[in-house]
Amino acid sequence: MVYVMLQSDWTDGNGVSHLAGDSVDVDAATLAALQAQGIVSEQSGGGKDGTEWVGPGSTNWVGPGSNTP
Repeated sequence: MVYVMLQSDWTDGNGVSHLAGDSVDVDAATLAALQAQGIVSEQSGGGKDGTEWVGPGSTNWVGPGSNTP
């Protein structure tokens, strides 16, 4: 799971609505789908509530394309 900030409103698979600016935990497949739809985008540190960006390009990213075995 990764913690991401939404760039636009999104309703998850359970029917729960999330607003743009909300931070949510998603799996790598959901993250990829959200990125493809433009709902999340890469950020550089200092996210909502002091959280750190953990998506692609982050030193904490462990999803597709990461250098982590």
